[in-house]
Amino acid sequence: MVLSFTVGNLQVTWRDILDVLLVGYIFFRIILLIKGTRAVSVIYGLILVVAAYFASGQFGLYTLNWLLGNFLGSIFLVVIILFRRDIRKALAVMGATTIFKKDTLQSAVLDDLILALLHMAKNKTGALVVIERNIPLGDVVSGGIELHAAFSKDLLLTIFHPDTPLHDGAVILRENKIEFAACILPLAAGLKHEAALGTRHRAAIGVTEETDAVALIVSEERGSISLAVGGRITSSLNEVRLKKVLAAALRK
Repeated sequence: MVLSFTVGNLQVTWRDILDVLLVGYIFFRIILLIKGTRAVSVIYGLILVVAAYFASGQFGLYTLNWLLGNFLGSIFLVVIILFRRDIRKALAVMGATTIFKKDTLQSAVLDDLILALLHMAKNKTGALVVIERNIPLGDVVSGGIELHAAFSKDLLLTIFHPDTPLHDGAVILRENKIEFAACILPLAAGLKHEAALGTRHRAAIGVTEETDAVALIVSEERGSISLAVGGRITSSLNEVRLKKVLAAALRK
């Protein structure tokens, strides 16, 4: 026997409710994924194309209507091509979150990390630290020296000291350990005002576009601290804002 009830002339079952809830959840997750990204502009463009298709039919613009109709007939393929990076990341986040869920950094490690970043910013020592979360970074990061060392403030400061051979690259933190140093990361492409961003900042944006990692950057030119997550960067962080923004990023 299927549990059901009637709303006006419409009979509703628990399957209908479940169906609506699942579809609503999918749209909610899609909105969260594309919020603040270039995908929003692409969706607006597709909406305009659909509107132009119906308008051309109403006003008898048959050639334009035929052209747009053929384009919309392949819309599924077009969406996959346009959003291939976002779709890949969304699927990776979904799978990693449910299967490979990892604990966040211990509070002692987090405090030492912040102290090290503040120390390097004060001395204008360039640094790039990437905190691996649910999506493994093995497919994104190239090169690097394996350390598998317990995290400490002094070790991180030593790695990024200008006279050490490991300073020119990224450090990867995984489960409260310094796993790799001197790593090469993918650079973000097509950035606005990219001339104002150094290589470390572009690398931080690039790795966080591809994964759910959190990247922390210390600028050796300005002595400022920035944080990148989800392909978006927050700059000029003081100690209070750094703690707040980093804690919020690690909770996502």
